Amino acid sequence: MPVDRATKRAWLIWSTAVIVYVAALFHRTSLGVASLEAGDRFSVGPAALGTFTVLQIGLYALMQVPTGLLVDRFGPRRVLTAAALLMGTGQALFALADSYPLGLAARAVLGVGDAMTWVSVLRLAAAHFPPRRYTVVMTLSAALGGAGNLVATVPLTLLLQNAGWTATFLIAGGATAAYSAVVTWRVRDVPDGVPQPVSEPVPLRAVGAKVVAAWRQPSTRLGFWVHFTTMFTPALLSLLWGFPYLVEAQGMSRPAASAVLSTLVLVAVVAGPVMGAVIGRYPVWRMPIVGAYLAVAVVCWAVLLGWPGGVLPAPVLYALFAVLAIGNPVSGVAFAIVRDYHPLHRVSTATGVANVGGFAAITFTALVVGVLLDLVEPALSAPQAYRVAFLSVAAVLLLGVWRTVVWWLRARGVVLAALERGEVVPVEVRRRRWDVLADA
Repeated sequence: MPVDRATKRAWLIWSTAVIVYVAALFHRTSLGVASLEAGDRFSVGPAALGTFTVLQIGLYALMQVPTGLLVDRFGPRRVLTAAALLMGTGQALFALADSYPLGLAARAVLGVGDAMTWVSVLRLAAAHFPPRRYTVVMTLSAALGGAGNLVATVPLTLLLQNAGWTATFLIAGGATAAYSAVVTWRVRDVPDGVPQPVSEPVPLRAVGAKVVAAWRQPSTRLGFWVHFTTMFTPALLSLLWGFPYLVEAQGMSRPAASAVLSTLVLVAVVAGPVMGAVIGRYPVWRMPIVGAYLAVAVVCWAVLLGWPGGVLPAPVLYALFAVLAIGNPVSGVAFAIVRDYHPLHRVSTATGVANVGGFAAITFTALVVGVLLDLVEPALSAPQAYRVAFLSVAAVLLLGVWRTVVWWLRARGVVLAALERGEVVPVEVRRRRWDVLADA
């Protein structure tokens, strides 16, 4: 049963847990400004460089459903502790790696640890805060996670230039691993006096059936496509390809490119709590906000790809990156939808399924952009090469928009049918003329 109010202890537990997520965002995006150094260190080209992100984010996506099952089975405290240890170990290995295979192994370990953070934080929020506060806490968590992303821009660029690769990443890894002790000490899975939700061990043969059952729920599938479409383009730019694009295709200095990437983070940090408050207080606005953002995002990518000559003025780049950054807080709508339509003892598994969306998109586009750059760079200038490579991003974005609209209509149809049967639903909607498309 959900709690009816948030206590000081709940905020303390959440703040302890969210620091792990802040560390995860730092480690996840650290390669974004270190990508050129990584290329030199491991002597690899764009496609091989993209493999770092593909491997890390691919493992992240694959781990979401297992993470949900682990959190449901063992509780978020144990899973967060393991996450901190794995991330710290992975980053320390990356600091010491002197070969491409070892670097890949390090990013794989880091990706597994990173994958275990977000679902755990959301489960703690669902257990320690009342439903009306859940959306606010969720978006506040995402916004604070942006602090880790912010440190991985200009500050990390300066630290790499002064302290060097090994010292920078070794310190970050050691600090993260050590913080696991704090998580074990201070985090509790449920409030005092509240029984621990019981989740029986799921036989391996039953896992697939459980995932399929979750996927068949319209709310889960809508959450998947919302996350897929809103989150992946700003994340792709911050994780890997934004920094090389700004330096190589736009001719910016490294500090200037880091400053533009910082816009992605700062806007998300500011917009996150505001977005959480709005969609928490006015849940009927959730999907209209998603639709408005997607329409604007399509326009932004049209400008990036269609600008004459391919080299954009710095103010235009700042504006475009700022608008695209709103996708990160908007993606929280996916988890609010999942939270509304699943009980607590299954919410982690369903959240994991939805969370796969954006990271599956990132995994695919990160690899395709690298491969296309390898193919076209010898024949084209840098601005034109990135324009060709980023066409794949626009194509995936349009695919996501289409599927989001389809499942928005279908999910509305399920809710409307429930209302007609006299059932109570989390968010009431009114039938519109275009709802007939869902019945077609």
